[in-house]
Amino acid sequence: MDAIRYLDRTGCHWDAIPADFPHHKLVYHYFKTWTADGTLNRMHNSLREQVRTVVERRNRQPSAAVLDSQSLRGAETIGRSSRGYDAGKKINGCKRHIAVDTCGLLLVVLATDANIQDRDAARPLLRALRAAFPTISLI
Repeated sequence: MDAIRYLDRTGCHWDAIPADFPHHKLVYHYFKTWTADGTLNRMHNSLREQVRTVVERRNRQPSAAVLDSQSLRGAETIGRSSRGYDAGKKINGCKRHIAVDTCGLLLVVLATDANIQDRDAARPLLRALRAAFPTISLI
């Protein structure tokens, strides 16, 4: 788990994991398995619920959410077919659309090409948010 967190935090390549972690193929195996069977999502959801109840003294499930997006520059190694151009921010790459609760804890993420308008990405983001958190009544 620490090796997966290290990869996420630093953004290094799988084969560049420091020697004090297990072999990168074993780490990747667990990452792939836990992603496919939903273990990582369940862990994230459980941690979010614990923060909401214990630290923030709120209900386990959120009742309000905040939506936002961010355009990210695409690396030169990424093909043009998998990125777009955000004319407003003059960025060639992708865009991430997120929904967070009022504590700032992540609820839903949607990644698109940078040329997708926020209003167009809002529909699938809101559908995913409603499916995962039916208790949300304010956005």
